[in-house]
This record gives sequence, structure tokens and C-alpha cells, in this order.
Amino acid sequence: MSNKHPNVAAASYTRAVTTYRWALILVTCLFFLWGLSYGLLDVLNKHFQESLHVTKAQSGLLQSAYFGAYFLIALPAGFLMDKYGYKAGILLGLCLYAAGALLFMPAAAAQSFQFFLFALFVIACGLGCLETAANPYATILGAPEGAERRLNLAQSFNGLGQFFGPLVGGALFFSGASNVDTTHSLQMTYLVIAALVLLVALLIARTQLPDLREQEHQTQQLSGKSLWQHREFVTGVITLFFYVGAQVGVGAFFINYVTEHGSKMSSQQAAYLLSIAMLSFMFGRFFSTWLMGRVNAQRLLLIYALINVVLCVLVMMGMDGISVIALIAMFFFMSIMFPTLFAMGVKTSARTPSAAARS
Repeated sequence: MSNKHPNVAAASYTRAVTTYRWALILVTCLFFLWGLSYGLLDVLNKHFQESLHVTKAQSGLLQSAYFGAYFLIALPAGFLMDKYGYKAGILLGLCLYAAGALLFMPAAAAQSFQFFLFALFVIACGLGCLETAANPYATILGAPEGAERRLNLAQSFNGLGQFFGPLVGGALFFSGASNVDTTHSLQMTYLVIAALVLLVALLIARTQLPDLREQEHQTQQLSGKSLWQHREFVTGVITLFFYVGAQVGVGAFFINYVTEHGSKMSSQQAAYLLSIAMLSFMFGRFFSTWLMGRVNAQRLLLIYALINVVLCVLVMMGMDGISVIALIAMFFFMSIMFPTLFAMGVKTSARTPSAAARS
């Protein structure tokens, strides 16, 4: 009898580890999907300038619609997940993502910039739900001390999606074909994305994911504080606000900058260069995730931030060639900023009760 209890406990622990690992794999797939969408967004910015003859200021509305949706959906999504769980929020996000992608069919047929804005707004509402769920979910699917590395690893696949986005967009949207062929390519691209997203939604719907709401509520009761009473959370929110604005600004007009400061580069070549920048972004996350096992995450973040300040100065100088290289290098050193800032902001307030009790 005495030998059975350790065996039962060991089996239970193994099942829990397996469940958490499978949940993290599925959540990581979500990072890839919204990375793909974001990678395509910066290509669409230049594509609509050429195909729909909109100005840079008008094409910038794409980013406004995209991230405006994040601003509007984040709190409702949080309330929804607090009541029904992370899985419900993830499924809602995937369904909105697929619906927005399908709206590209009539938008492309009508060649309406406003219709495209609405379609991207719906997509971004879905992505806002996914990010609201996936970032904290990845952070707490394991020991708190590994939160930064775990989230950086998951976010590395976001970088992979951002690499493929410009690659696909550059090949299909700036191919030099007729406007009819380009429109068809745009429709087929988002039709495939919608099918892929719905497939992932079906897989998640059929999978039992850990419901971590009770653990979070116990942690909050144990600490006796709300999120806004945690200094790390408040400063994390403020820092992320400025960081996201900087990242969006760098990516939104990357193709415009390269065509103006590169060596007579076409929009298609600039899109491929954006893909290389995103590849640098992805490698930055994978490499830095490994490096965090040896260098403190906060210290590494500070070093990367200082390097990016220097690179920003080089970009502002507008030197042909050199400034473009500096712009690409910025993506490598931006790579860890969002996941590291996010994990630093939430891990103290999202520690497990057992960890809090140990401290």
C-alpha cells in the first residue's frame, strides 16, 4: 500500500506536465498565426499606396484600425476570459480572425480601402482576444522563474510568422502582374489564412486545456492586492505602451524607408528585405531565449535598449545603405522587448500560491 501512493503521485505529476506542455504547444501556434497577420500588414501598407493610390497618411490608417481594435477589445476580452476561461477567449479570437480574413474576399472585389480597413479591424479584434489570452497563459504555464524564457520562446514563433508575412506578400502583392491577378492573389492568401485559423480553432476546441482561473484568483487573494496595486504591472503597462508605438512605427513604413534610402530598390525587393528584418527579429528571440539562461533578463533588456537608441540615431541620419542596415538591425534588438516587458510586468502578480508561500 505504501508504494502505491508515490506511484499515483508520480503519474498525476506526469499527466499534469504533459497537459501543460501540450497546452503551451497549442498556444505557441497562436503566436505564429498573429505574427503572420502582422507581417502581412506592413506589406499591405505599401501595396494599397500603389494599388488603391492612397497617400502614406491614409495607408497609416491600417495601423490605426489594427491597433485601435486591440485597444477596444482588450478589456472586454479580459472580462470574457475571467468568466468563461482562456479557452473561450482563444476560440472567440480565432473565429473573429477567420471572419476578418474572409472579409478580404468582398473587399478585394470592391477595391474599397474602407472595406479593407473594416476587415483588418475585425482581424485585429480577433488577435486582441488571442493576445489577451496567450501572453499571460504562456507566462503562467510553468514555474514563475522561467516566465521570461517561456514567453520569449513562444514569441519566437510570432517572429517566424512575421518572417513569412512579408515573404508571401512580397511574392504575391508586388509581382508586377495585372491588378486583377494581384487582387486574386490577395483573396487567395487570406482565404488560405482563414482555413488555417479555423483548423487550429477546431483542434483547440477538441482539446482539454488547463483552466488556470482558480489558481489566479487564489494568488490574488493570497497577495491581498489587485493588479493595479502592483508597481511592476503599472510600470509594465506604461513601458509596453511606448514600446508598441515604437515597433509599429518602425515596421509600418519600413518599405517606404528602404525604397527611399536603398540603392534604387523596388517595393518587392523592400518587402523581401522586410522579411529578412523579421528573420533577424525571430533569430533575436531564439538566441536571446538561450542567452537568458546565462544573462539576467532585465540586464539583457537594458543592453538591447541602449543598442537600439544608437541604431535609431543612425536611421534618423538617413545615410543610404548604412541607415537601412541599422533599421534591419533594430529588429534583432527589439526582439525580446515585448515578451520580456510583459513577463516582468505580470509574473510578480501572477505567481502561484505555492511559490508565494515558499518566499
